[in-house]
Amino acid sequence: MSAIANAPAHDHHDDHVHHHKETFITKYIFSQDHKMIAKQYLITGLIMGVIGIAMSILFRIQLAWPEQSFWVFEVLLGDKWAPDGVMTPSMYLALVTIHGTIMVFFVLTAGLSGTFSNLLIPLQIGARDMASGFLNMVSYWLFFLSSVIMLSSLFVESGPAMAGWTIYPPLSALPQAISGSGTGMTLWLVSMAIFIASSLLGSLNYIVTVINLRTEGMSMTRLPLTIWAFFVTAIIGVVSFPVLLSAALLLIMDRSFGTSFFLSDIFIQGEVLSHQGGSPVLFEHLFWFLGHPEVYIVLLPALGITSEVIATNSRKPIFGYRAMVASILAIAFLSTIVWGHHMFVSGMNPFLGSVFTFTTLLIAIPSAVKAFNYITTLWKGNLQMNPGMLFSIGLVSTFITGGLTGIILGDSTLDINVHDTYFVVAHFHLVMGISALYGLFAGVYHWFPKMFGRMMNKNLGYVHFWVTAVGAYGVFFPMHFIGIAGLPRRYYTNTEFPYFDDYADVNVIITVAAIITALVQLVFLYNFFSSIFFGKKAVQNPWKSNTMEWTTPVEHIHGNWPGKIPSVYRWAYDYSKTGDDGDYVIKGQDFVPQTVPLQEGEEELNH
Repeated sequence: MSAIANAPAHDHHDDHVHHHKETFITKYIFSQDHKMIAKQYLITGLIMGVIGIAMSILFRIQLAWPEQSFWVFEVLLGDKWAPDGVMTPSMYLALVTIHGTIMVFFVLTAGLSGTFSNLLIPLQIGARDMASGFLNMVSYWLFFLSSVIMLSSLFVESGPAMAGWTIYPPLSALPQAISGSGTGMTLWLVSMAIFIASSLLGSLNYIVTVINLRTEGMSMTRLPLTIWAFFVTAIIGVVSFPVLLSAALLLIMDRSFGTSFFLSDIFIQGEVLSHQGGSPVLFEHLFWFLGHPEVYIVLLPALGITSEVIATNSRKPIFGYRAMVASILAIAFLSTIVWGHHMFVSGMNPFLGSVFTFTTLLIAIPSAVKAFNYITTLWKGNLQMNPGMLFSIGLVSTFITGGLTGIILGDSTLDINVHDTYFVVAHFHLVMGISALYGLFAGVYHWFPKMFGRMMNKNLGYVHFWVTAVGAYGVFFPMHFIGIAGLPRRYYTNTEFPYFDDYADVNVIITVAAIITALVQLVFLYNFFSSIFFGKKAVQNPWKSNTMEWTTPVEHIHGNWPGKIPSVYRWAYDYSKTGDDGDYVIKGQDFVPQTVPLQEGEEELNH
């Protein structure tokens, strides 16, 4: 096995661990240490998250109290986009567009994969670092550059991109169609191209590291489910992100170089454009071929984190380890053949629609396997209800409630009634947005001691969880009903339609819930940043966990382990395991770390 062949190569690393002196710049800025890069990703992701959530609050205020004047609009948006404090329709579209882009790509993709793949892959498989520290560093700085370019588009005179986060042409392709399709759109496309380069470099690094750098004894069936999730997520990214890059490049060609990939027969402002032969539906195919796998690029790391946190805090082996791995692989495969369910109303052949309906409903099977296995792991466990565990259980809840509405949207006939209404917004925010954020929070609370050597405040964590859990359902649960009633998404006001007057109060309720939920995130941010400096000092293994990262010293060292990397003798989930005499395998301790050899007469579990 390649891992064993590589083991000696690890160990001669010890000879030169302490030789080079690190400066501030090589340690904190252009670091090649995976632990520092993980922190960089996390803190950048949190900053982008604050901006993304702030944008959503601005447009929620507009939806609840349309055409009213607010000083906050005047201060933040200025006279051009909010004359006399009243938001313009263009600015509303811009906020929705950049909010979606930031949350999907810059918070959830980078915040989850970037942070936890970097932190955990080397630590949990027993590697000194990533396969290429340099590529890892380049990956982060490309991500940082793309974030800066995306934010800079907010300050362009003609405004940022305004075509929705899906940037469908011809709206996104024609500067004369809407002001945001000028320089702001160009910056959006450049930013995304750089982001994709960053994502691909990161993904290739994660894949090579998992395949080649596992420590002695760490077979694929002994990997924690976190690593399986990060590994498969990286593979999905490598398969699907290049397709979005091609869509972005072709759109750049249409916008700037006169091609007609996505444009044909367009009359605008009395002018006949020369574009012939293109098809905007082609763009939809290219976009959603990434867009749907992207949902799982965001979700799988969160599910992997949840598997680890639930098993550790239930003090039980994860139920159905091999079924969990199989479901991750099945989700990855199926995610690449369902993209058409976003396009049921694009005029596609009804037979093709029924094919996409079939493949989409198939994804319910591995998803249900994961949900039931989580519930069975919790069943009769010795539950440790810390904030990380609560967010993991919250993820199981939103994964199920959000997933159920996916069955309706995945059916080509039922989807027609609710397509492009708030029902869709409610569905994907619960199943992808809130679930993934809960996974992110669970991971931060659980691995904070590993990252910073200190503990977060538990009581503030409880406040954060309960207000967020009630608030998130308060925002997205009512949306299902106004969606079924037919309220369209992306309209900046519904006052022109008397039919929707009855739902104005529901929009107020949603906005109030959104503001409360956003404010309680400040409790988390305070807890996070104050605990870095003033939190209680952590012990080496605060959660009494089995995985390898808790065998490393609390203070970070280059190369992770002093001396030889430990070997692995068992899977990661030997919690509450008893011997023939009915006592725990290690007397007085209900967990057996992976690095502990099998005792005499002990059988290895691996189901």
